[in-house]
Parts: sequence; C-alpha cells; structure tokens
Amino acid sequence: MIDIILHHYETSPYSEKVRLGFGLKRLAWRSVEIPAIMPKPDLTALTGGYRKTPVLQIGADIYCDSQLIMRELERRCPSPTFYPTGHGAADALAWWAEKTTFGQAANVVFAKRSDSLPKGFLEDRAKFSGRTIDPAAMQAALPNALDQLRAHFDWLDRMLADGRRFLQGSAAGLADLAACHPVWFLRQRIGPLAAPLDGFPRLLEWAERVATIGHGQRSPMTAEQALDVARAATSIASATPDPRDPAGRTPGMTVTVTPDDTGRDPVMGELVASGVHEIVIRRRDREIGEVCVHFPRAGFVVATAS
Repeated sequence: MIDIILHHYETSPYSEKVRLGFGLKRLAWRSVEIPAIMPKPDLTALTGGYRKTPVLQIGADIYCDSQLIMRELERRCPSPTFYPTGHGAADALAWWAEKTTFGQAANVVFAKRSDSLPKGFLEDRAKFSGRTIDPAAMQAALPNALDQLRAHFDWLDRMLADGRRFLQGSAAGLADLAACHPVWFLRQRIGPLAAPLDGFPRLLEWAERVATIGHGQRSPMTAEQALDVARAATSIASATPDPRDPAGRTPGMTVTVTPDDTGRDPVMGELVASGVHEIVIRRRDREIGEVCVHFPRAGFVVATAS
C-alpha cells in the first residue's frame, strides 16, 4: 500500500483527531512536521494555498480538512470502522461537537495562556481568522467561553451517564475522536483540573479511554521526501460529474474552493470530480507537477472562477 502521509504539528487539535483515527484503524503512517504558523511553502506546493492543519497526502492526492480525511481513511481502510453504529448520526454528532466546542476551547486557551504562545502566533491567527485578536478582549470574553463549554460538555457528559464506554456505545468511533480533541487541547494547555473540565470527571475518564487508542505506527518523513512522492505519483481521481450539482458545475470547469469560516484562502484548479460530500480539483505546481486536491463540500464554498 502506498504511504499514508500526514502533514501536521504536534499541538494541532484537529491533527490529534486524525492521529487517533490512525490508532483506531491500526495504521502505519508517515509523519511530516509542518510549521504552526505561516509561511508553509512545502505544504502550499501540495495544496495550492490551503493553509489549515492537518493535510493528508496519499501519492499525488491531497486531502484537506479532517472531516474529509477521516472519510477517506474509512473508504480505504473500512475495518475497524469509524462507524460502529452506522453513518448519519455519527457524522452529525462529530460536526456539532467540533463546531461548537473547539472555537470556545481555543478562546479559553488563548485567554489563559497568551503569554506562553510562540512569537507571531496571535498575529498569524488574526490573519487566519480575519479578525483582530486582542489579549484584553480575550480576557473579557473568557467567562462567556467557559459558560458555553460547560453547557456543551454537560450534553456530552449526559451521553455517558448510562455507563457506556463511548459516546455511541461500547466501541469508539468518529464521534468520540471528533468530540475528544477539544478536551485534549484543554487538558494539554491548561490541565484537567481547570474550569470547565474540573466539573466533568466522567468526561475526563472517557477522554482517557479515547487516548488509549493511540496513534498507530508512526515513522518520520521529511517535507522534501513527501514532495518527491507527489512528484513521482499519479492521482487516482477521474472525471466524475455530479448530476445534481446545484450550480450545474461540470468536470473541466475552473473553480475556486475556499473554507467558509477561517483560513479563507481560495485554491484554484480544474474541477475533476464532485458529489454531495466531496469536490476534487486538479492543479499544477512548478515544483511537483500535477496533483489533485480533495475538499469536503460541507464547510467550503465552491465558485466558478471568472
């Protein structure tokens, strides 16, 4: 099997979700460490400008956003599954848990630990989010962030009240990996005994069970080696139209794909394939040649390039 390559950094919460996914599926993978802040020239060569972390690479196919990364891992390696109780509810629960808890968890960490962040981090995240990040304003907003997290953590905690080991039953799945990484982030940065985690011992026990899944079999790879892999490979993507595309987009059109929340850097390319959950564009880079970049549909804006 061709190498599974993850471009990530150790403190990235969404990368932790994917690393746990490798562990659940007992996969061997190659680890490429990328900078936490821009510039990321080697990653840009692969993605065409998409800057979020992590990014999965398999040959000349580049998968952006952890939502899509997990779906592709499930497609390629269906057992053990991310969906022990089926799709639908697990995907919806994962989306809700991430979208409602991670942003507030980041607000708490930035407010409480702004003095320990790497130089240039807040400036980079200001550009990333499209808004000014002011430490004083973060401190003022801290009580609300704690309020929001406490409410959402209580919902997760109540799911475990019947003694189940994981959110949807006896086996861990996507819902656990997605809901756990904001808890992991808080535990790493402010500790398990700080608010709001201190009020949820059952949730912390669940997080410990998720952590024991591990990260699979990791081996290091340099960014240069990863670019060599892309340069020598051919994408598996083939022209696949979406007959129900709401905008009538078809393979061969030039489009841009842009996250709809943060890191709104458009990636331009030729539309290759699309469907209800994924869109694939082909682009060329002078360093590595032709690659296909895969994005999820949910959370991304696809526009016809003018």
